[in-house]
Amino acid sequence: MRYATARQVDFSEIPVIDLAGLCAPGEPGLAAVGAAIRRAATEVGFFYIANHGVPQTVIDAAFAEARRFFRSPEETKATVRVNALHRGWLAPGGAVMDGAKRPDLKESFIFGLELSERDPDVQAGKPLMGPNQWPPAMPGFRSALSAYYAEVLACGQRLLRGFAAALDLPPDHFAAAFAKPLARGSAIWYPPQPPELGESQFGVSAHTDYGCITILAQDDTGGLQVQNRRGEWIAAPPIPGTYVINIGDLMARWTNDLFVSTPHRVVNASGRERQSIAVFYDPHPDTEITAIPACVTADSPARYETTTCGAHILGRFARSFAYRKEAAPAS
Repeated sequence: MRYATARQVDFSEIPVIDLAGLCAPGEPGLAAVGAAIRRAATEVGFFYIANHGVPQTVIDAAFAEARRFFRSPEETKATVRVNALHRGWLAPGGAVMDGAKRPDLKESFIFGLELSERDPDVQAGKPLMGPNQWPPAMPGFRSALSAYYAEVLACGQRLLRGFAAALDLPPDHFAAAFAKPLARGSAIWYPPQPPELGESQFGVSAHTDYGCITILAQDDTGGLQVQNRRGEWIAAPPIPGTYVINIGDLMARWTNDLFVSTPHRVVNASGRERQSIAVFYDPHPDTEITAIPACVTADSPARYETTTCGAHILGRFARSFAYRKEAAPAS
């Protein structure tokens, strides 16, 4: 039996964008970053960012604590099994992408914006908003992932200014919608994938991401594959000091499909464990997603009805996660 394979390509097919000019005082590189993001978002749907401003020490600490969590006994992880807020440990077999033949070969720990039960949005039952679950015996895990989450959200705010520039919008156009974001972090662990499982087994099956922007840190194992416009699968290997950024379905919808949401998958053919941490950076659940006027023209009229971020994300979750299917009432 063989693994699913991908053609190895030069990094230029998935561009690297330097954010140094966006992070510097006065944002001297804002226009150049915006132009680069526009090219990548319309032509590829994926790009790397370098000089993103997240300290490497924070990244390393988050990966180390996540590794310790995933290597801990199952009974420890089960104390924080994923709940209705989509927070906690998602056991192996808990995620099946639309159209996949098998569940993903991975497990993950999901966290997000820490909100108390007294928060107005929590009391109002806003989708997926509330407190995190943390394993009580691992205080270092909580502190490391919380610090990581805060740094990535700050990076996301900088990145949003580049996205606004890419659309010829004021730099703070997206800021209010993301002030209290529905941003989900997911520390992910992939076991070694035995070749005898064949070409239909994936760490993550082919899919597009549900939301707006995904900010992904990879370890040095490799395995991420991206489908180009010709339908070929190309490798998106780790580049030290970078994040992988990709456009999700909700951002594609917001831009009237000007920005493309690109299928991707993970095949861990390395013979060893693989780790990544993704932050799915989405706005507040009540944010109305309707085509940005600048993305609507006579040749490209609005393609989608207005929705909200929360309704869109919940609909996609219902089709992908086993625990949500199990909890659904019988019809």
